[in-house]
Amino acid sequence: MCKTKREEIAFQHYIEQVAPYLQSTKFHKSYYRVLEAFASRKIKKLIVSIPPQHGKSLGASVLLPAYMLGLNPELRVAIASYSGTLANRFNRRVQRLIDSKEYTELFPQTTIKSLKNRSANSVNYIRTADQVEIIGYNGELMSVGREGSLTGNQVDIFILDDLYKDAMEANSPTIRENCWEWYTSVVKTRMHNTSSELIVFTRWHEEDLIGKLTSIEPTIELTDWKQIKKGFKGWYLLNFEAIKEGEPYQIDPRKVGAPLWRERHNLELLKEKQNLDPVRFSCMYQGKPSSAHGLLYGNSFITYAALPTDIIKLGNYTDTADAGDDYLCSISYQVDRAGLIYITDLVYSREPMEKTEPMVANMINSSKTRVVAVESNNGGKGFARAVARLTPMAKIEWFHQSGNKEARIISNSSTVMTYIRMPLDWRVRWSDLYNHITNYKREYHANRWHDAPDVLTGIVEREVVDTITKRIKAIRFSG
Repeated sequence: MCKTKREEIAFQHYIEQVAPYLQSTKFHKSYYRVLEAFASRKIKKLIVSIPPQHGKSLGASVLLPAYMLGLNPELRVAIASYSGTLANRFNRRVQRLIDSKEYTELFPQTTIKSLKNRSANSVNYIRTADQVEIIGYNGELMSVGREGSLTGNQVDIFILDDLYKDAMEANSPTIRENCWEWYTSVVKTRMHNTSSELIVFTRWHEEDLIGKLTSIEPTIELTDWKQIKKGFKGWYLLNFEAIKEGEPYQIDPRKVGAPLWRERHNLELLKEKQNLDPVRFSCMYQGKPSSAHGLLYGNSFITYAALPTDIIKLGNYTDTADAGDDYLCSISYQVDRAGLIYITDLVYSREPMEKTEPMVANMINSSKTRVVAVESNNGGKGFARAVARLTPMAKIEWFHQSGNKEARIISNSSTVMTYIRMPLDWRVRWSDLYNHITNYKREYHANRWHDAPDVLTGIVEREVVDTITKRIKAIRFSG
């Protein structure tokens, strides 16, 4: 079969030939059409979020790589997952598919070493659980577990499928950070100018790989086929909700409340799962890990457009970084006669102290703040002295914070929400701090960074809790 004819084989037709037993619902046909756009290189970087047990991996990690190698046996394809065992399982399934009679009829030029008949022309080709080479071409299929190595291997197509084993892994800041480091140091270094990436997995956490990439790189939420334009360098993002929430659109025309795959997961079953654990359901089945359920603050801060005229105090609270990759958080604020606290400026940075010291000092001077509280833990005393030299008009107070951070943050969360006021545009002005605060979980150890909530807690402790305590003591004393 010539190259032109190979390219004319549609993905849906290919699936009907090699896997006629599969159900092709409207959802699956839309999913396969998006994968075909990726296979044809109309889409270079694709993210698809799909609920569990909806055919996600079968489409992306089994049917797709075999299809792409059939179209172009020169491709070097890599499949990655949270473990080498799972990635190798995908690899073996692709190999069995290529071995099949139905596949050979469609793509006779794409062949691999036969396990039964080792002909002379295939003896020098590799076929193992984690690597198989296409006979007569430079193409191959590799598989690797998260944090595994692909030393020396150039990759044309990278498929990342389920990089987190479960919620426990995804909720671990350490594992999320390790996954990110592996992605940047292994995946990205094996790719070249024309390489393509497909990321497909069930969402577990708002700061998983999908969340991190879409927060820093251009992303288009895919709703209409006309949005697909060759040459776009950012990510196309498609989220299939188990239960449709938003308005219908071309790629997913379901009405609100309709299940994604009614024949396998009807609405009654999905509702049962949702009632058992709304937070987990929002992550895994709706692709929305930033659900308000389980968040300590959420996106419920009261904002202000202009400062009040009855300001009685200008203050600052600073907490230096606890560890090498933690944030220094320094927040300037103003307090009105009613005791409400208006956040006016901040420094939120992981830069070293020699850089953050002048940044904090400039903020204090420009805001004309006169009282600055600096936690003396973890080098804070030295930081306070350095800032004091640069802010002669301010009184720098350093103190040791002996209270348990977890207990302080959790117990004062309602006070923070009641008294703190944020600028109207704080999401844009301070995007890192905004994301870390609004996505901060009630489960303390599920969070990667505690710096911003810790400082907001410190501010209300000084300006609200301590003030109320002093008033109560004064009343008791006078009585």
